[in-house]
Amino acid sequence: MKGLITAVHRDRYEVEVEKEQIYAKLKTGVYYSDKYAEAFPTVGDYVELEYNTMGDSLITATMERKTCFTRKDPDDGQGEQTIAANFDYVFIMMSLNRDFNLKRLERYLTVAWQSGAQPVVVLTKADLAEDVAEKVLLAQSSTIGADVCAVSAVTGQGMDALSKYLQAGRVIVFLGSSGVGKSTFTNFLAGDAVMQTNGIREDDSRGHHTTTYRQMVTLPSGVRIIDTPGMRELGMWTVDDGIEQSFSDIGELIMRCRFSDCSHGNEPGCAVREALENGTLQESRWLNYLKLQKESGFQKMKAHQNEIRMKKLEARKKCEESGKGAEKNQI
Repeated sequence: MKGLITAVHRDRYEVEVEKEQIYAKLKTGVYYSDKYAEAFPTVGDYVELEYNTMGDSLITATMERKTCFTRKDPDDGQGEQTIAANFDYVFIMMSLNRDFNLKRLERYLTVAWQSGAQPVVVLTKADLAEDVAEKVLLAQSSTIGADVCAVSAVTGQGMDALSKYLQAGRVIVFLGSSGVGKSTFTNFLAGDAVMQTNGIREDDSRGHHTTTYRQMVTLPSGVRIIDTPGMRELGMWTVDDGIEQSFSDIGELIMRCRFSDCSHGNEPGCAVREALENGTLQESRWLNYLKLQKESGFQKMKAHQNEIRMKKLEARKKCEESGKGAEKNQI
């Protein structure tokens, strides 16, 4: 049978099968075997499973994804962790209090573009901020190709601007730090308290973690929402495509440099240096671009090293098995 992963717990999954919610676990012989290369499923994944009416069913395969959101695995810092899959939009949520941070916004936007889905910047708690218009303009300057909407899930301010994304059958994934109001936002859209909410700490405007595991919520409108645990630090994996989309303005400047190998230092005809000097490119944006480029390149190198290491281990294992087979034949 086929099902849709709607929640991920430590070693157990909630799966929707023909409008019924069941529990399932991974089939050990498939997901923990060197013979297969199945991707571990996450929220939003469609999977094949062996249905069991008497207990947990067994997930036997992860179907191909159209989009997916990944980050550096926080447990070991080495591999890639998939957070959500098969969504249409990424709502990058950032509150208009002290959580507002353009560098973090650019980082989230880069990963969102890398996922293959359309990012939308949602600035929450507009009812509590006095400089909403100013911060919207600042966000727009850093989010080329993505809409920026300032909203309040308490008063309903600005929510109509999101209606074109909130269509039946669409899947939306939320990204943002804890305390930005993701749960309150979801409850507003659902018209009911479907998710637990907590207040923010008065001393630093930071929130408590309310979502403890990845889950999918289906709203009465037919919109599906994937909520993720709040992440203060987003450890990126390789995001070359995302950087290209997020910093397309810088990419255009680089193309206009006189020399194709321009280091953007003191070379004549450097369009980047000229933009920095006349103020059309903010130095903070340029430095963040360089930082993300360096981080993505480092992760790419690590991924390549891990691939080489795995191939060596596989080759060694085959040699050992071949040796054992030859010894057995001699006996």
